[in-house]
Amino acid sequence: MSERLDPPRPAGWEGARWSDSASKQNATPGEPALVRFLGGSPAAVMLRLFVVSLIVGAVLMWLDIRPWDIFSAIERFLNRVWMLGFDAVREIFQYVLAGAVIVVPVWFVMRLLNARK
Repeated sequence: MSERLDPPRPAGWEGARWSDSASKQNATPGEPALVRFLGGSPAAVMLRLFVVSLIVGAVLMWLDIRPWDIFSAIERFLNRVWMLGFDAVREIFQYVLAGAVIVVPVWFVMRLLNARK
């Protein structure tokens, strides 16, 4: 039985591995990098993004929220943060907390749905 010859490791790197077994499990041999990055073929990802954008856009239009309103709200937010100075930290925390009320449950549901696969 022949032993596997690894390249020499620098001093202090005795516990380091040259290859990560976790990355080998996630990567399919011969799969293009773009497909791995996107999570599927570019056409399928574009179709999914189109459908999700259509649904989210319909909901936003139903709520009478236009794309320009979102951009102007971001601009107003950045101006307020700039004008507040050190009070901006408190203001940003409130925004993060308000956003987390929506984002965290949606993330949790998405993780539960992906766990079935």
